[in-house]
Amino acid sequence: MDEKSGLIILAARLRDFLGRYLEGGAIDVAMMFVGIGAILGVILTAAIVLVYAERKVSAFMQMRVGPNRVGPWGLLQTVADMLKLLAKEDIRPHGVERRIWALAPVLLFVPAAAAYAVLPFDNGAIFADLNIGIFYFIAISSQATIPFLMAGWASNNKYALIGGMRTVAQMISYEIPLVFSLLGVVMLVGSMRMGDIVAAQRDLWFICLQPAAFVVYVIAATAETNRTPFDLVEAESEIIAGPFTEYSGMRWSFFFLAEYANLVAVSAIAVTLFLGGWNGPWLPGWLWFALKTAVMIFIFMWFRWTFPRIRVDQLMSFGWKVLLPIALANIVVTGIGIYVYKMVS
Repeated sequence: MDEKSGLIILAARLRDFLGRYLEGGAIDVAMMFVGIGAILGVILTAAIVLVYAERKVSAFMQMRVGPNRVGPWGLLQTVADMLKLLAKEDIRPHGVERRIWALAPVLLFVPAAAAYAVLPFDNGAIFADLNIGIFYFIAISSQATIPFLMAGWASNNKYALIGGMRTVAQMISYEIPLVFSLLGVVMLVGSMRMGDIVAAQRDLWFICLQPAAFVVYVIAATAETNRTPFDLVEAESEIIAGPFTEYSGMRWSFFFLAEYANLVAVSAIAVTLFLGGWNGPWLPGWLWFALKTAVMIFIFMWFRWTFPRIRVDQLMSFGWKVLLPIALANIVVTGIGIYVYKMVS
């Protein structure tokens, strides 16, 4: 595989093209907006594709057909749903805190999109290769709890408020084992830069050295993205939709757009930290990254349509009494292993 990424070559050609019309810092500003547009394009395209893919995966697992009427093989079903949401009336219930209520779905999408800035799609193809890349991802993703609470409180609905509080409790509880599961990889590499972590897996993927951390991460990420068996946000057993009970139309769709954006982000982080990132033979690096990310997304979908929803007390107990001790034990074992390796070598 060539060291220079095809995406980097494309970016260089685009920069040369812009250089014909712009000068100095204007080129950097234009390239920044191009990068932001590319990230938003990936998120929106992924949402459309994944909604269709999840319907087909669930249909396959439940021995059903799935979408097959709108367009060939039902490919336009998601587009039809999107147009339906655009056409729906934007209903604002009486008594809501208008500004906070309207701002919550937008703010939920912001951290989901901002997390993509540190995803290494290929060798050098990263929007911002920060030396605190992992810390940035954790800090940004943790902000998603605030809009859930905002939506529940501002809706002037007791069910929505309780749903928002339950969501925040779930997400904060599972952030802790998720963070600890990533520390083992950081300890092995000695860096939080995404590029360094992928480069360190050129010969051996960290899933071989950190299998327990990988399992903890996948389970905690499932809870962080509010997917089955941890999808207590929607509270279907109570016939309400949790903190977004009072939302409709495109405001409602923003919550689920953020869910799929987070799904791709946590899958890409798993690929970066445990599955070698862009490393792989024969194929271009960006294609390896995309294929591995698709496999991780399929695993999350597999979980959703295989396991039943658990109770909230079971969810909290499992996070604090099972996942957290395993993550802490993994850190201790990793530290001992690194110490012994250095002593022997």
